[in-house]
Amino acid sequence: MNNTELIDIKSLNYDELCKLTEELGEKKFRAGQLYQWMHQKLVTDFDQCTNLSVSFRDKLKEKCRLTALEPIRVQESKLDGTQKFLFKLCDGNLIESVLMKYKHGNSVCISSQVGCRMGCRFCASTLDGMVRNLTASEMLDQIYRIQAISGERVRNVVVMGSGEPMDNYDNLLKFIELLNDEKGLNISARNLTVSTCGLVPKIKELADCRLQITLAISLHAPNDELRKTMMPIANKYSIEEIMAVCRYYLNQTNRRISFEYSLVKDVNDTPECASQLISLVHGMNCHINLIPVNPIKERDYEQSEKNAIHEFKGRLEKSGVNVTIRREMGRDIDGACGQLRKSYIDNN
Repeated sequence: MNNTELIDIKSLNYDELCKLTEELGEKKFRAGQLYQWMHQKLVTDFDQCTNLSVSFRDKLKEKCRLTALEPIRVQESKLDGTQKFLFKLCDGNLIESVLMKYKHGNSVCISSQVGCRMGCRFCASTLDGMVRNLTASEMLDQIYRIQAISGERVRNVVVMGSGEPMDNYDNLLKFIELLNDEKGLNISARNLTVSTCGLVPKIKELADCRLQITLAISLHAPNDELRKTMMPIANKYSIEEIMAVCRYYLNQTNRRISFEYSLVKDVNDTPECASQLISLVHGMNCHINLIPVNPIKERDYEQSEKNAIHEFKGRLEKSGVNVTIRREMGRDIDGACGQLRKSYIDNN
């Protein structure tokens, strides 16, 4: 049986694992032991599950694959202690994840796809296109490996690395279910943020699930004309459609929406853009996260001047908009999405 035909056991929820365990001729309680080994003790090999019989372990090795990402490179920022991880998947593809340390706890930013097909002009993830979706287990194991390598508990998870999570919707939902499970790492939905460039039908589907996750919209421009020059997805879904589905999400979940806004010098950091953005979010329970764009050599975007960033923030604040400037993390270690993977591939 080749690797693609094996059961992706770490992507199974508890009930599915119980069913599989019984199908393999084992008692149901063994599923609980196996689930704990995978999702709490974070084992990378069935033989590490020492309270399971050798015969059961042999059956698992024959029928299943246990996703365990291989760390290829770990870079640590001398500026703020941020760590960036380059992981190899079982098929040889590479993905990256980031561990950010804050006073309120450790946050991990994970990837949801190998590459990305959304084509946003300020992002390195999309430069080589989309290779494939990540499985739920491959999304989970980024967190598991980082926790095992660092020896520190992960408190918050952000699905904001390479890839468009809503373009990998089914695996995203399974990942959220497993991450929230009290039998696993038990990370609360409220400690999870999912970022999207704005796939409107999928946002509506997610809203109907009524999960308590934070939805972050990669907005980056306050009008369609400008957004189309930055993000190809803007040719498919207008800002009006995005704002409408955000209001729907708010009504369904009662969770505040977050808008990501990368500030690009002389492109979207003008007083006029600030005024348009204020009008756009007026009366909405939301938060705007201003991001000084992380320049990549393949694009001509430059980061806004410091005074322009603070003036932009000031205009929003004066109008009563909840706004922060994202603290730059890992600038000296290819911190932006896709940069480490791209540079590794280019040099090897």
